Amino acid sequence: MTELPSVDDVNQASRALGLGASAAELHGGLCGWLSAGGAPVREWPARVLADDNLPTPAEGDALARLLDASVAQLEDRDFAFELLLSDASDTATQADALFTWARAFLGGFGLGSGQNRPALSEEGDEALTDLAKLAQASSEDFESGNDDDEDALAEIEEFIRVAVLLLHGDCVMAARHRQRLN
Repeated sequence: MTELPSVDDVNQASRALGLGASAAELHGGLCGWLSAGGAPVREWPARVLADDNLPTPAEGDALARLLDASVAQLEDRDFAFELLLSDASDTATQADALFTWARAFLGGFGLGSGQNRPALSEEGDEALTDLAKLAQASSEDFESGNDDDEDALAEIEEFIRVAVLLLHGDCVMAARHRQRLN
């Protein structure tokens, strides 16, 4: 199983390439792109951030490792997929990272699917709708030190993780399965 690079390493690599995106934003967008069937290409930041002028990450740097780990985790049959979020301990920062991740995922999903919205299962369609609702949420609704809010964030993170795997299954894994049958 390929492990995700650290939040700090991804943030540093983002700054070095002048991407202007956080680790949560990059990972969310990348996972959205991949889940919709976007190709796992080295120049993924240009595709995910919709700017063809962005540089390509160097082989082996944190962004290249992020791509490799994300592909491996999405394809893992043990459902070991995880979200790359903030390392901060306060609830508001964690919530910001989580909702940023969800917004970026939706953007990447839209870009990865192109002009045609992929055919989704009923559960996949519902998951996408729920992700869109979560992407509108704000950290203002969460208080640091509130155990209920911390539990709620953990549940939201788990929902997002499962929704992403479901969407990836609908758009990528099901398409591969259909190809094998033909």
